[in-house]
Amino acid sequence: MSVESVQTALGTEQAALWTYGLVSAFLGDQAAAVSEGANLHRARRDTTERWLRDHGAVPNPPAAAYLPPSPVSDAPSALAALVAVEQDTCAAWRGVLERTDDPGLRTSALEALTTAAVRATRWRRAAGTTPASITLPGVASG
Repeated sequence: MSVESVQTALGTEQAALWTYGLVSAFLGDQAAAVSEGANLHRARRDTTERWLRDHGAVPNPPAAAYLPPSPVSDAPSALAALVAVEQDTCAAWRGVLERTDDPGLRTSALEALTTAAVRATRWRRAAGTTPASITLPGVASG
């Protein structure tokens, strides 16, 4: 069902926004990119909440806090957290694509997946991770 997958995607947008706030203390040299990422996730969150309301659903509220995959204590761990949250966002929006026929929602989900994949690639590059891009964003590897 589209509403459930959109609620999941909303949750990843909320987690991403929280994570960008967390890592900002460790990535001062990349403050503009961190701010841009946060602003894009904020806009996507707002659009997603609006879509849910327009379709008769109440958007799930954000959690009080989120747990990154590993502790964030320096720039490398902050970059890893950003890569992880962007990958999660890719997976959630891919889930929306797989569960809807609605052209407008498909367009929005594809845009969200694409922009999250681009941000994940940028953060992998900043971290010196190779390869910086992955073949199928939003698909579990391994």
